[in-house]
This record gives sequence, structure tokens and C-alpha cells, in this order.
Amino acid sequence: MAGLPARLRRWTYLTHRWCGVAGCLLMALWFASGVVMLFVGYPKLTPWDRVRALPALQAGAWLAPGQALAGMDATRLALNAASGQPRYIVRRRDGSLATVDPVSGAVQTTVDGEAALRAARLFLPGAAAHDEGAVWEDRWTHSGGLNPHRPLHLVQMDDDAHTLLYVSSRTAEVVMQAPRAQRWWNFAGAWLHWLYVFKSQPTDPVWTWTVIALSSACVLVACSGIAVGLWRWRFSRPYKSGSHSPFAPGWMRWHHVLGLSFAAITLTWIFSGLMSMNPLGVFSAAQRPDLARYAGATPGERRLEATPQAILQALSREGFQAVELEWKNLAGRPFVLARDAGDHTRLVSADGNRLAVAAQWPREVLEQAAAALLPAPAIAFDTLRGYDAYYYRRDPEAMMGGSERKLPVLRASFGDPGQTQAYIDLRTGQVELSADRAQRIGRWLFSFLHSWDLGGMLAAGWLRDAVLVLLSLGGFALSASGIVIACRRLGKKAAAR
Repeated sequence: MAGLPARLRRWTYLTHRWCGVAGCLLMALWFASGVVMLFVGYPKLTPWDRVRALPALQAGAWLAPGQALAGMDATRLALNAASGQPRYIVRRRDGSLATVDPVSGAVQTTVDGEAALRAARLFLPGAAAHDEGAVWEDRWTHSGGLNPHRPLHLVQMDDDAHTLLYVSSRTAEVVMQAPRAQRWWNFAGAWLHWLYVFKSQPTDPVWTWTVIALSSACVLVACSGIAVGLWRWRFSRPYKSGSHSPFAPGWMRWHHVLGLSFAAITLTWIFSGLMSMNPLGVFSAAQRPDLARYAGATPGERRLEATPQAILQALSREGFQAVELEWKNLAGRPFVLARDAGDHTRLVSADGNRLAVAAQWPREVLEQAAAALLPAPAIAFDTLRGYDAYYYRRDPEAMMGGSERKLPVLRASFGDPGQTQAYIDLRTGQVELSADRAQRIGRWLFSFLHSWDLGGMLAAGWLRDAVLVLLSLGGFALSASGIVIACRRLGKKAAAR
């Protein structure tokens, strides 16, 4: 390093000095909010919480699904009683949602506040519910997955957690829950960490590029700081003061020592945070699985025509109490996916003149269907009964904590240029995850570096949390010392002027 041109060294010093003035404040906020996020997640509604609150379906004199659709081009068809009354829920090809009364066949595209209150009371029984009006989007509902449900009814519950519920104005389903303590902690956690103060809509390129630019600048601060710290540190021969650092005791020496001690983790976390934004789409899949071909048909085109009464009776004979029925297809084969309040599933399909109920798909059926996912051939199949480095579960507090990721799962490996791997749930037939080479690289550069989420690490539990907190405190101390130095330097500049 001693042979580097003096001009390059000077620019490295100046870059770290002046970019660090603002960068240290931002990095301190990231470290502090990251500790909060380790224990308090962003508000979400997990699939198991959603079905837990649904009332059990009681067979009635209902229209068959084909009669309820009445020619609608449906890409999704389900039946539940989220608001206390059974309703078919229809997603049209344009993405819009509607409900159909299973008795009269009346189509409804919006639901009122009273239906939202009924859904909220069923979701949290025993708690009083208060209609707080409607909102298109707020700080807890940025997710693009909520777009078909907007505007959202706000319902404040008088439960112990003072939960705020968001109810779809299209289907009367609860789509988000946010307890008061979680909301308050998120102001110091995810909302601050993800810089949501700059985000105004679900897809916001201004916010995206703001985060990318700030993260890139902080990576530059960290890299230049490592270089400067190593240049100034004497590893073999101390300075006249006896210290290996040229700085007198005080904030500059602390910053120097902390910087070398926590340089690697600081750079790692800032860089992996940048990677989470998928800059320039470097981790985007070259070719995504064709789920429409995999299904073979939409419920609007082909479906199991058995009545809900017959399906519920078949499930009841197997001791299964369904809270939701969903009409689906697999390789053009119609079936119904039933869920109960414990988030268990059953498959209902036609077997001659009777309905057959199964706990999971035969492996050979899924292997045949998987061939339609990609134009490239499937070169290998294996059944996983344990998680691997890509298909795994996280605690609900984590960013991916809302993914069910059940086992066993069928892993299909394809011979496409990206060597795509698809993970298919044997119980439902749904493709739970797919990842090509670019996405797998992104998993290591973001999730692993940022969250330490290998199986052994996650299994360490509190020990992993303790190490992450200690390292975060070190990064925060490094950033805080930089803030003090920056304030002093700016103060001197202002006084000189």
C-alpha cells in the first residue's frame, strides 16, 4: 500500500472523511434498527393466522362453482366465511377481486364497513371492534400483494394488544394485523431500517434508487475506512507514544480501533443490505417457471364441478373440518384444496363417480406436472424431508417469516442455462419456491451475509441472537464515534468561517 500514488491516498482519506460525515449517522440508524428487527418483525398476516380465524364451513344449499362463476374469467376461486357468511371469492384475469353469494349468485365488488367489522370480530373474538374508516395505503401496508384489496378498511380492536386490523374492501377478509406494540417498535425498527420515510407507494423507483444510492455510498465509506485504518495502523513498530494508532487517546483513537475491530462486519452488513435491493436486477431470474402451464387451466376454464356440499361431506367422512375450499388445477387435472383452522390441507378430486380425499399428491404425478414449469428438461427429482440452504423456514419476525415452507417437498432440478431448482409442496402441489443460479447467488450475498440464516445458525437460537446483538453494538459504537468526530470537525469549520 505504501507504493500507492499520493493522489489516490489523499482522495481515499478525503472520501472517508467527508462521506463519513453523513454516512456514520445513517449507519448508526441501521445498526440500532437492525437490533430491533431481530426481535420485532414488520406487521404481517401469516397464512396460519389467516385460516385460524376463519369459521368452519357448514354445508348449505349452495350453487355449484360453475353456476357461481356464470362465465366469469376467473384465475382463482375459493370459498370461505371470512365475514361470517359463506362467499365465493373470485380473482379475475385482470387481477380484480369480487365475491359471489353462494345462494343467490349475486356478485359484489365492494364490501362495506359493517362487513369489515364482522370479519374483525371473527378474527379476534371477544374484543370490541371500532370502524376507523378506510385507507388506500399507509406505513404498514406498502406490500404490492395488497393492491387488489385496496382501499383497506381500518378496524381498531379493544383486545389486550390493541390490534389494528386491515380488512379487504373487496372480499371482507382480514389481510393484515398490526398490534400496537409492534407498530411502535417498528418506528425504531423496520420502518427506519428500510427508510420507509422515503416510500410513498408499493412500487416506488424513487425510494428504491434512494436506498441503493445511500447503501452504495456507505459501502464506499466502509471500504475507504478500512484502507485508511490499515494505512495508519503500525502492526510491528509502534509510534513514539507506544500506541499502534497515531491518534491521541480520545474519539479519534476509539474510532480507529473500533473501525479495525468491526470493519469486516460493518462492510458485510452494508454490502448485503445493498444486495437486498437487487441493484440493476442482477439477481433476477432469467426465466421464471410458467405456473399457468403447470396448472394447465384456470378455475374459470376447468374445475371440479362437485358442489361444496358434496366436498364438505367427503371431507367430514375423513374427519376433516374445512374452513376454506379453493378450486385449482394441476396439469389440467381439477381438484379442490381444502384447509382447516390448523392450516392442515386435504386434496379432493374426482375418482369415477365418487370424491377421493388425499393427504398429498403421489410423487409421480407432481414429476409429470413439473415438466411444464420450464421449456428445459427436468434432470433430477428428490424428496426433501429436511430443509436445505434455499428452502427453509424463518421465525415470524423475519422478513420471510410469513412463508409456510412445509415438508416434505419435492425438489425439481432443470437443465436450463440458469440451472433452476423448483420446490413443490407434496401436500398442496403448489410451487413454494424457485431459484436459478442468479437468485441462489443473491441468497448468499443478501440473506446469508445479512441474517446468518443457515440451518445450524438458526438452530443456535439465543446464542446467534446474542452474537448478532454484540456485533451490532460494535458497529453502532463505531458509527457513533464517527458522528462525534464529524460534529466536531463541522463545528471547527463553522467557527473558522
